[in-house]
Amino acid sequence: MVTVSRRSLGQLMSVCAAAALTITAFTLEARADVVTGEAAPAFSVQTATGEALSLDSLSGRTVVLEWTNHGCPYVQRHYGSEHIQKLQSAAAEDDVVWVQIISSAPGEQGYVEAEEALSLNEERGAAPAHVVLDPEGDLGRLYDARTTPHMYVIDGDSVLQYAGAIDDQPRPRADSPEPTDYVTMALTAVGNGESPDPAQTQPYGCNVKYAY
Repeated sequence: MVTVSRRSLGQLMSVCAAAALTITAFTLEARADVVTGEAAPAFSVQTATGEALSLDSLSGRTVVLEWTNHGCPYVQRHYGSEHIQKLQSAAAEDDVVWVQIISSAPGEQGYVEAEEALSLNEERGAAPAHVVLDPEGDLGRLYDARTTPHMYVIDGDSVLQYAGAIDDQPRPRADSPEPTDYVTMALTAVGNGESPDPAQTQPYGCNVKYAY
């Protein structure tokens, strides 16, 4: 018969509770005011280069919002393979506005100041149209951004058309099939005046490092 001390049992219960919270964080339903097919939450922010940027100012153009954290292994994989750089380049050719957003809080993984954020993109050959620093997490919480990466596609009428993962392969292997690129699919659908299918997927990656 195995005897478990109260202390060990308490530690085990704490671990189980923490694991349950982690799972819950990735399975909660999206906030009621962040719904695909409905108006995207309006925002007004300042970019890393000091420009004013609002959703209203982008009216008439398709917009991609990309939540990122350069220290996250999932983000590193997509930038290391130049997947995101290719998406950004294709978006620019189609006059799509790509907005990269960093919601990591000071002292947390991925936190950068404006100069470093811009330098990182230059080093990686990345070219988002705008970079937005969101250390207080206001914009991230407004959109219910949960992971890095977490992707959103908004059409020219400011309707949120897609929200979720960048593709369908969180942990690809050497023998994995070609990934389904949800962002490209959504942009193609929006460009054709259609609704993306799927319009929402489960995001994967590192938790957004919000200030608490």
